[in-house]
Amino acid sequence: MTFAVSIDRLEKRFGALLALGGVSFDIAEGEFFGLLGPNGAGKTTLISCLAGLCRADSGRLAVLGHDVVRDYRSARRLLGVVPQELVFDPFFSVRETLRIQSGYFGIRDNDDWIDEILANLDLTGKADTNMRRLSGGMKRRVLVAQALVHRPPVIVLDEPTAGVDVELRQALWQFIRRLNRSGHTVILTTHYLEEAEALCGRIAMLKQGRIVALDSTSNLLAAFAGQTLRVRLAPGQELPPALRVRGGYSDGTWTFQLASLGEIEPLLAELRLAGSRIDDLRLTQADLEDVFLSMMHGAGTAGARS
Repeated sequence: MTFAVSIDRLEKRFGALLALGGVSFDIAEGEFFGLLGPNGAGKTTLISCLAGLCRADSGRLAVLGHDVVRDYRSARRLLGVVPQELVFDPFFSVRETLRIQSGYFGIRDNDDWIDEILANLDLTGKADTNMRRLSGGMKRRVLVAQALVHRPPVIVLDEPTAGVDVELRQALWQFIRRLNRSGHTVILTTHYLEEAEALCGRIAMLKQGRIVALDSTSNLLAAFAGQTLRVRLAPGQELPPALRVRGGYSDGTWTFQLASLGEIEPLLAELRLAGSRIDDLRLTQADLEDVFLSMMHGAGTAGARS
């Protein structure tokens, strides 16, 4: 079986820093796959190795059976990458930029597809505008267009909606979903976990260069089925040490996974005994953010090849 992307025991170091520590997994053709992890987990390093922008110290990477080192040209033609950084040439218009990008892949007379991409990314009105005159959000749209201009079967989106307004975000996902339904494989990294939960059929979570979770989105959510208690303490208040080891912390809020509603009262009793004042208290159903926080703050599980 030929996978869209095959990653086998990939390792990469930058000096003493282990960026990737033996990462292995496969992505099937036509999947919408999520690659999640905190800053510094190794996501962008993995994408850079996949795109041939840096070379792994050991292991193997292949795109639709083409090794990214031994058969770089073929592998790269099959891949469209939207980078995190806003990299652009300030001397060309949007349309000229896309025509030049087409030329890198030996594609001529590509204007019909360019027009379709521009329309789907709401860039038609900016087609003849110089790149340096675009806003940050508009430049990010052009990066997406550049990645798609040669119709790659595998699309990698590295934080594609960072700094992008809600309206464009919705239009972008409609377009990407349509490409995925037509057979394109999509690999997404994002800090918007609600996007990953809604879009991705399967997810890998990276922590310190290693896979700590790899499963279907539904299975990951099922493993954390139940209620979640979110507690925001008043300024200057501390959580009792006994509760710190049970909860996950993010953006000023402590999150506790509950096996039953009967756990709420003992937890609140501990807060009262400690004199901790509560600013906000919410009970919600577990979501992908809860899974993510648990994996990042806990020991995690080994990334099995799947």
